[in-house]
Amino acid sequence: MVAKTTLVKNVTIYSVYLILIWAFYRFLFQLPDQVEELVVKPILWLTPLFWFLRKEGFGISSLGITLKNLFPAIYLSLGLGLIFVGEGLLTNFLKYGGFNFGANLGSTPFMISLGLSFITAFSEETAFRGYIFSRLLLSLKSELSANIIQTLLWTAIHIPIAFFVWDYTLPQGIIYLFLTAVFGMGSAFIFGRTKNITGPVLLHVLWEWPIILFR
Repeated sequence: MVAKTTLVKNVTIYSVYLILIWAFYRFLFQLPDQVEELVVKPILWLTPLFWFLRKEGFGISSLGITLKNLFPAIYLSLGLGLIFVGEGLLTNFLKYGGFNFGANLGSTPFMISLGLSFITAFSEETAFRGYIFSRLLLSLKSELSANIIQTLLWTAIHIPIAFFVWDYTLPQGIIYLFLTAVFGMGSAFIFGRTKNITGPVLLHVLWEWPIILFR
């Protein structure tokens, strides 16, 4: 059994690493989405995660990569995800005076964009809900405390993209980061109920597409 102090230490190191390395990357580079999501993010986010996993002696099921509670995870994510879908539809309609789902997809085919969304969701959810949240939950023995901490970290890592990539104004950035925090708490809530990463991944996609439609 891994000591609680070791888990907290590993989470701290991994979280600081992610925030610093991703802020550095966002500030200096802006590669095509396909390269960033298929290559850069999995390498930078997941390589050290699986190193910690091996060091701790846990299996990948501890990250929620399992078939256990698969259907409850899907049902919960679809239920909560409908809120994000409704938000996206309403925002798109109000922004364009009608539904215009291709406005922010650019030249990328829809199915490729959707596939990239799932790959992005897997990397990010495995890191934050599968590892950071689950380890905090094991060490703190308080789901609320673990959820609040991982939500703060989740929100912090999205600051660079809001201001360096999308060039949001301060009010826009605050709104985006608030919605990001709400999603982070909801995603961890689902993971806490099911211990299955499928639910957070699906919810992530349902959350991300309203953002794509909004931009």
